[in-house]
Amino acid sequence: MATVSPESVGDSDEHEPAFHPYHHPAAGWGAAKSVTGFLAREGELIVGPRAILKMNHENSGFDCPGCAWPDDLKGLHLDICENGIKHVTWEMTHKRVGREFFAAHTVTELSAWSEFDLENQGRLTEPMSYDPDTDRYVPISWPDAFEMAGRALRELDDPNRAAFYTSGRLGNEATFLYQLLARELGTNNLPDCSNMCHEASGRALQASLGTAKGTVDLKDWEAADALFILGVNAASNAPRMLTALVEAHKRGARIVHINPLVEAAARKAIIPHEFLAMATFRATPTSNLNLQPRIGGDMALLRGMAKAVLEQSKSDPKALDHEFIDRYTSGFDAYRAVCEATSWAEIEQLSGVSEAQIRAAVDIYRAADRTIVSWCLGVTQHEHGVDTAREIVNLLLLRGNLGREGAGPSPVRGHSNVQGNRTCGIDHRPAEAFLDRLGQVCGIEPPRAHGLDTVATIEAMTAGRVTVFVGMGGNFALAAPDTAYTFEALRNCELTIHVSTKLNRSHLVHGRRALILPCLGRTEKDMQRNGIQSTSVEDSMSMVHLSTGMKNPASTHLLSEPAIIAGIARAALPDSRTPWQDYVDDYDRIRETMAAVLDGFEDFNRRVRLPLGFRIRQPARELVFRTPSGRAEFSAAPLPQPAQNADVLTLATMRSHDQWNTTIYSDNDRYRGIKNLRTLIFMNAGDMRERGLREFDEVDITSIARDGSTRKLSRYKVIPYDIPRGCAAGYMPEMNVLCAIGDYSTQSDQPIMKNVSVRVEASGR
Repeated sequence: MATVSPESVGDSDEHEPAFHPYHHPAAGWGAAKSVTGFLAREGELIVGPRAILKMNHENSGFDCPGCAWPDDLKGLHLDICENGIKHVTWEMTHKRVGREFFAAHTVTELSAWSEFDLENQGRLTEPMSYDPDTDRYVPISWPDAFEMAGRALRELDDPNRAAFYTSGRLGNEATFLYQLLARELGTNNLPDCSNMCHEASGRALQASLGTAKGTVDLKDWEAADALFILGVNAASNAPRMLTALVEAHKRGARIVHINPLVEAAARKAIIPHEFLAMATFRATPTSNLNLQPRIGGDMALLRGMAKAVLEQSKSDPKALDHEFIDRYTSGFDAYRAVCEATSWAEIEQLSGVSEAQIRAAVDIYRAADRTIVSWCLGVTQHEHGVDTAREIVNLLLLRGNLGREGAGPSPVRGHSNVQGNRTCGIDHRPAEAFLDRLGQVCGIEPPRAHGLDTVATIEAMTAGRVTVFVGMGGNFALAAPDTAYTFEALRNCELTIHVSTKLNRSHLVHGRRALILPCLGRTEKDMQRNGIQSTSVEDSMSMVHLSTGMKNPASTHLLSEPAIIAGIARAALPDSRTPWQDYVDDYDRIRETMAAVLDGFEDFNRRVRLPLGFRIRQPARELVFRTPSGRAEFSAAPLPQPAQNADVLTLATMRSHDQWNTTIYSDNDRYRGIKNLRTLIFMNAGDMRERGLREFDEVDITSIARDGSTRKLSRYKVIPYDIPRGCAAGYMPEMNVLCAIGDYSTQSDQPIMKNVSVRVEASGR
């Protein structure tokens, strides 16, 4: 099998799959070369660079539609990354998908196309409706599309037969209108991408601290003495974090990465806007210690760190912050008891990390006066994701790493406004206080019963209890677990509606009737009756700021997301007293209503126009804990016990570098040394030898669900990789087929996409 040098991975036109371990710095010239090639391929060498100069610019440009990492506090004019540029260029493409395209291709034909080929056709240009007689999408006017959607919703015998899904791309103003539509209709069925990603983080932080968000901001990252990064592939999923890691190392902070795979961001990086480093090829380390727990072993590792700190406190009282614990926490004695009762042998077995390595991490933790712990889906997408996130808080509480500069918990949200979606009302389990204010301010009677989350929505569609599905952005059919089951659930609907910018799999896996409603992208000018409008977004550290598009829309027939939501609402709720059209005419009017409903949004219109916007007040950051005890709560949960079966591996699904969620830019994964291949599985070399496998052998992968059912992928290529024994990894969304719909966390209801039990054997055996 041919291989190529790491620097050329992703840049060759050859089609032969290849693997060569990547040892170069993250970002740097590899990123610059990749971006240049991508811009050239998309034919955007002029418009693309112009957009780069307008992205993430205080309030004078548009917010990157990629990750939710905060904007640079110094107003850096190149606060950008490789994947952000790809994401924006992908949106700004000159390619178009209009009525001629749909006339030329049936849905059956398009269903055989790859995900790349579907999105690569370009921007959707006008609303389309599915015609079952011709198996094609055909043009429909906006008024007729709204009437079709409105009639389906208003004729439901129960509003809970509709579900309103959203991805993280939706701005705050559209988010508020979307949840208002659902609740005025009479349902809390508001599943969202958080149900599949950070639901565990929110529930854990709410239980421990009385808040569903992290407590730190970017200034804290700049002041921390130690950074612990768990389950995060920063170079691909939050690339601008690399700047924070490089700057932290330069000022002497210590950095520990904890992840089954040692990713590129956990070694060294060159930041492209550091021109001297680029000119001299001078890379900066981004880690002082890398620990590789087995998949799902993070909680045991954290428990080991806490146990070591407690042991040290017996001879050194300064190991603990006794004053903080006594004044601000509850449950410490029970937590200390459970740590003392857990043996080091058990911790080593369950974590897959030696006591010596764990104590090395503790040395870094103890030496730091101010510590931040950051985590992503490697922590949350497990049965015990809530307990693991709470264990992070436990460790921080032991040394008072909360409510002061440079310290605290910091979950990394992977999508631009997913945190803002939840803040602004996308929640199937809304708080009573929020519903009270919403009802009072908006003059409606919001429903009080909890709605359906993502998994429950899929199950309800399958059972016929949900018959209308509305998808606001994203690619639900591919993002969800148990692909075949999800496909059948969507096909069982009477009507599916997708608000999108590009063609994707969800448009082809549709209900008996279907609408594609094309919307403006974040890069585009949003012209309404009262002028060009701006929308707001919230980053992963609770900063809210404006985003204003710069480019003319891809089509004169595109509508903004608020306009689409309002159009559906007016048709579905003909007697509504909500001023839907006034809201669309001027988004300041939406923000005025939001200011009256949402905690922390007071004086919204003024504060969001400040440089860098404003930060939503965080009570736990001020050591105000809205928990039952009024204190930060220690958790004394037992450690999870893995299944004991020698021939079964634990599989984690993940992104490649050259993709964003379900959007696939190419079949390459530069930082893992993969070229021209996505149908693969990474395995430990020892596990491969036990099964008689060699590099690039074709294998069949069979998952074993909790209920004993199985799912299978065939003829995947196996790649030897530095991953713990008993563990394996591969790409989503292809591997989502292996994640059974019933295998979701009983703690968070999240699909367990990073803890799938699989058997791997050579194809044809």
